[in-house]
Amino acid sequence: MVTTSVSKYTQPNPFDHPERQWPSRSITTSPIWVSVDLRDGNQALPNPLNPRQKLEYFKLLCQIGFKNIEVAFPSASQDDFDFTRRLIDEDLIPDDVFIMALTQCRDHLIDRTFEAIRGIRQCIFHAYLATSDLHIRQVFDLTPQQTLQVAVDSVTRIRKGVESMPDSDIRLEFSPEEFTDTDLDYSLEVCKAVYKAWGRATPEKPLILNLPATVERRPPNQYADMIELFCKHFPYPENVLISLHAHNDQGMAVAATEMALLAGAQRVEGTLFGHGERTGNVDLVVVANNFFARGIPTGLDFSDLPRIAETVERLTGMPIHYRAPYAGEYVFTAFSGSHQDAIRKGMNQLDSAPKKFGVGWKVPYLHVDPTDLGRKYESLIRINSQSGKGGVVWVLEQEYGLQPPRAMHPEIGAAIQDYADEVGREVSSSEVKMVFDQVFVNPAGPYVLKGYWPRPDKHDPDKIHGEIHMSIDGTEHKVSADGNGPVSAFVCGLEKLGLKGFSVDDYHEQALGKGADATAVAYVPLKFAGNGVLFGVGEGTNIDQAAVRAIVAGLNRWAGKKK
Repeated sequence: MVTTSVSKYTQPNPFDHPERQWPSRSITTSPIWVSVDLRDGNQALPNPLNPRQKLEYFKLLCQIGFKNIEVAFPSASQDDFDFTRRLIDEDLIPDDVFIMALTQCRDHLIDRTFEAIRGIRQCIFHAYLATSDLHIRQVFDLTPQQTLQVAVDSVTRIRKGVESMPDSDIRLEFSPEEFTDTDLDYSLEVCKAVYKAWGRATPEKPLILNLPATVERRPPNQYADMIELFCKHFPYPENVLISLHAHNDQGMAVAATEMALLAGAQRVEGTLFGHGERTGNVDLVVVANNFFARGIPTGLDFSDLPRIAETVERLTGMPIHYRAPYAGEYVFTAFSGSHQDAIRKGMNQLDSAPKKFGVGWKVPYLHVDPTDLGRKYESLIRINSQSGKGGVVWVLEQEYGLQPPRAMHPEIGAAIQDYADEVGREVSSSEVKMVFDQVFVNPAGPYVLKGYWPRPDKHDPDKIHGEIHMSIDGTEHKVSADGNGPVSAFVCGLEKLGLKGFSVDDYHEQALGKGADATAVAYVPLKFAGNGVLFGVGEGTNIDQAAVRAIVAGLNRWAGKKK
């Protein structure tokens, strides 16, 4: 067997930061949200977006509420250049949105980027330069001082370009790429030099310092330490925005982002559903909805998340995983019987949550109301062999309006369990209803009710005369009987036909639908001496007809069990 040695790897060095404050803080406000879907996300797609798709995606981002949108790397391709020009020339950028154009710190790319944004109302000019020792030595073959000078020269060039466009509001964003793999003191040195070269930062128009975890090499707490130490030692905090850009190489981008916000960052770059290089960027759907689920306003509208997800899947050709937080098909779905029962009970008592818990939403296993994201309650519970009676009843209640009594739930659960075991897969809601009808409403058996006519006595309104037409094992029977009510008269008539040994317990009834189209539903327990209770279910134009049909259904179930 071939073994792989871990000796080639090493722990990232932690930071000497005994005065760290971020672990004890709480996030109470949302950061500035920045979408980089059209640039960082797009460049990582197997099939990058075409101009039509890019425009549709841009409009979607604006509808969601993003005010900072990185739209292109205009100097990298003609498509990106043309798309940037189209947004400007056709006046497609909302007045409150800053588009962002990315470029490396290289003279000809900077100049090309200015050509792309010429005439824009407002824009963020995003320049980046890798500052890690790995890049400086292995990629650039420069010294740290030479790399710092590249940053200063590039920002000076950008400043002159901005000064040549006095009618445009152009802000600068600078990213020391691979920040988390860069010596912190060197990052501070570079960013201070950039700040001075820019010379235009004010509290109203701050310089954006984007400090990315370009490759996730550190655990989230170390990213937070770096951000807090950077904020502590950068000398002009009132004139800068500290921005985050976390990738997900170790699967911790969301945690890294939230911890770094605790540490003092004010801005977050990411993508919808985490599209991006390798394992992707931080997923803004997750981060923003985490805040929303804690009662923090986000300024982003995910109230129709299924539509957003469908649009992104269609445009990118990349499916969203069915367990992806908030957007995945199954994330608000319970298959486990105990989970289903708890959800059902919690939902049925939701009105009491504010009084009991002091919050409007408190449901077992659901940390957020799915309907706030455009999801439906009907899909909270889905049925398979692991499901229990509570889940099955939830489906009948939510999708078909049926309200079977609690005493009947075990029988219903057992019937669906048998079916699920037989088919060996998830059972659809329509199959649940089909089995319910076959087992409880229309079970096969020897008894077929042809008609029942209850009539009140002319002299005693409490007395009912009942006429029953019934087929038993294919033979037609007619019988009349009296009782103190329609159901009592029907049972007496059955006894005349030889159907004895059972009694009707108190039964549950409901109206299904409203107005003239309403149907009566009866859930009738038949008690057989020494043999327990079986439920039958009947539907009819009135509750009396529904009840007698339920009795016949119960008798057919009993006949089937005796076999």
